[in-house]
Amino acid sequence: MKTNIKGLCLAALAFVAVGCTDLDVTVDSQYTEYPTNEIALEAKMADIYYHFSGVLGRRYMEAMCLSSDEWTAASYGGGWYDGGAYAHPSLHNYSFEDATLDWFGTITEGISKANKAIVDLGGNDAGEAVAPARAIRAYFHWIIMDGWGDVPILDRTPEDGEAVARRPRAEVARWIESELLAVIPQLTTEVSEDTYGKPTRWMAEALLAKLYINWPVYTASAVENYDAATAQNEKLADCIKVCDDIINSGKFNLGSMSYREKFSYNNGPKVEDFIYVMPYDTQNRQGMQYGRSRCWKNIKKMSKSYFGMALSQSGGGYMTMTPEFAKTFYLKGDDRNKCVIGLSDNVDDYRYVEGKVSNTVYVFDPNTLQMTNEVARMEGPDSDPLVLNMNVTLATPDDPTLDVGDNINGYCQGCRSVKWYVVDADFMNGRNQSNDVPLFRFADVLLMKAEALTRQGGSAEARTLFNQIRAYVHAPELDHNPTLEEIYEERGREFFDENWRRNDMIRFGHYEDEYFPHYKNFPTARFEKTCRIFPIHKDILNLNPTWKQNAGY
Repeated sequence: MKTNIKGLCLAALAFVAVGCTDLDVTVDSQYTEYPTNEIALEAKMADIYYHFSGVLGRRYMEAMCLSSDEWTAASYGGGWYDGGAYAHPSLHNYSFEDATLDWFGTITEGISKANKAIVDLGGNDAGEAVAPARAIRAYFHWIIMDGWGDVPILDRTPEDGEAVARRPRAEVARWIESELLAVIPQLTTEVSEDTYGKPTRWMAEALLAKLYINWPVYTASAVENYDAATAQNEKLADCIKVCDDIINSGKFNLGSMSYREKFSYNNGPKVEDFIYVMPYDTQNRQGMQYGRSRCWKNIKKMSKSYFGMALSQSGGGYMTMTPEFAKTFYLKGDDRNKCVIGLSDNVDDYRYVEGKVSNTVYVFDPNTLQMTNEVARMEGPDSDPLVLNMNVTLATPDDPTLDVGDNINGYCQGCRSVKWYVVDADFMNGRNQSNDVPLFRFADVLLMKAEALTRQGGSAEARTLFNQIRAYVHAPELDHNPTLEEIYEERGREFFDENWRRNDMIRFGHYEDEYFPHYKNFPTARFEKTCRIFPIHKDILNLNPTWKQNAGY
């Protein structure tokens, strides 16, 4: 547990959100006056800051990861099919009833909370007092705009009975830009345990950079009209400017700790790469369950799991890595390779080896997070080694449920991630973890600037920025200026399992690529460009009858 968030977590528990997804309903405060007590005020604001934690810990992650080429769904004899909630994103064959897309209303609840705080603290003109709430409100708008395209601009709480209209995506993007530009000078520049997990100037600038690098995507006349090959980005210079402000602040760096340590069960404010973070704690802020979906299906039966200990909870295992993505971890010496199990039998050179298909899994040391020479075994010490098959084969070809078989052969389909390291002291509590999840990292700022420079025509500075990433993970450095394709592939390695791949794939023009099981000969796979955004869930449409479903659904 991170001691720096303990008090804030406990205070925030007093403010339990009332479930409300009807955008036409006024959200009333539980106070007649806004609390002036510092502890009560902090707790009220914490309820806004950490509102996203539950969705980020599972459903948002599933929607982002399963719709990208990082992960595919796996069902086991029908188990974990769950009405297609996981298979549909993997095939871009979304349904407006999918549970993985049922979080639009949760984000708008967070916007309503932010609006209430802004009003009670004096409105938009209250300056520094409301700047954090405005930054979070802009971030929440970005989340739903990125996922659903045209969304409402909720810069105030609607009146009773007032119909809320969706606004064009480009208009929403410009509103988010204006909000961030307005609050950036008013936000704190402090970086400390006191500001960990809270909006700062650097959080707002990182979001603004992300908005700018995706500007042609968000301002296209229609989602299907964005063409990565021909799009012109008028905001590249602006993107570089805000990246420079973060870089020149001296507040962040790639750090001296290993790549693995940044994402471990005891990460926290010590990670100098983290600009904006969602803190989790297995006791006091639950909801982070990335290990649950990525664990080997039978991990509870292992007397000593590959995490170096027995786990008292079963693994879900309903997400497995696509072979296409696993093969991007080919750089010799790259520390990031060891976040993927099933890449190679050579413990000293753990990376994808051309021609290898089945690969032995080794046990990690939970104290050092390093791989040992001990072979992971499927049950007891004398049982068979755990061997994963990089290629994924369905039990029945073209099965839309993506059933790999409810047996050992099925459980061993595909490589798995150990980036979000699991320890039983956390996992035993309902499979919750204490790994804090970064939302914006300094490494991302470096690669966004490198990308913007490359899109402007390329430069030696882009290579320097790119090689800063390669150097700290001990991967081979480039001897030439990076291409956009090299930046795209590097972003995949650096930010895999951090919910950015879908966003990158769309911007770089790879979202309609083929990768398991999203193949053009697969009967239920979709390749229409309208699938770049999600269908609006039926519950939201029912509450907002004037809204039309997104095109293509």
